[in-house]
Amino acid sequence: MITDSDVEKWLTEDVGHHDVTNQIPGETVGTLYATEPATVAGLEAATAVFDYLDCEVERTVGPGDRIEAGDPLLSVSGPAREMLRGERVAVNLVGHASGIATRTARAVEAAREESREVRIAATRKTTPGLRGLEKRAVVAGGGDTHRLDLSHMVMVKDNHVAEMGLEGAIDRFRERVSFVTNVEVEVETVADAPRAAAAGADIVLLDNMAPAEVTEAVSRLADSAVLAEASGGITVEDVPAYAATGVDVISMGSLTHSAPSTDLSFSTGEDGHAGDCPHNR
Repeated sequence: MITDSDVEKWLTEDVGHHDVTNQIPGETVGTLYATEPATVAGLEAATAVFDYLDCEVERTVGPGDRIEAGDPLLSVSGPAREMLRGERVAVNLVGHASGIATRTARAVEAAREESREVRIAATRKTTPGLRGLEKRAVVAGGGDTHRLDLSHMVMVKDNHVAEMGLEGAIDRFRERVSFVTNVEVEVETVADAPRAAAAGADIVLLDNMAPAEVTEAVSRLADSAVLAEASGGITVEDVPAYAATGVDVISMGSLTHSAPSTDLSFSTGEDGHAGDCPHNR
């Protein structure tokens, strides 16, 4: 959920303590437009910002919708001062989230060239304070959120293995988790994949392996009930090759940490149109 506290922090950061720029009287209307094709996300955050400022919002598209340049995303009406105070925060949030949704949709489309079953998933490489927004954007783009936080699943990584050994780490966490909690184990060699499965992993993460190595590891896991996940520097261009390996999941930190923001424009006034308003800067 996006709380009033979230909105207050966003607005305080941008508006500051003595805003002269937006001291404009009267009521007005505004429209948020796309200036390039994209997959939409983040409108709930923009709505929360304008609601907090006592502006009325009407959305014209929904999460996951595909839009073209010039398409309106939402319209706003209310006090001009409050609308202009909120517009940059709202535009930034929607642009950031839509960029993530757009990149995720591209990755999903690339995966479908080779497999109808493989999932495209995010990671915990998110912006502090914006994880909820970014994870929802991944879902809007057709992706999987993966774990939302550390409590959702145990992931045995290289540092755990360095401290306790592969089997020792798995045993330790298996003793401490609920029966509903999965244990995922990260491995860096093909040989360690069946070791992790035999030691009790529910999911084996094949980290930084080339597609040929992933294919071999998936083959070695075929007789077990574990899920296989590929991760580590995978780009959208790489996705088809990894989707063809037979893995169940392809996780990509770049969905959230490297997605370019979607270019948007917010214009006010009855005759306003995308790109006409100086407040876009």
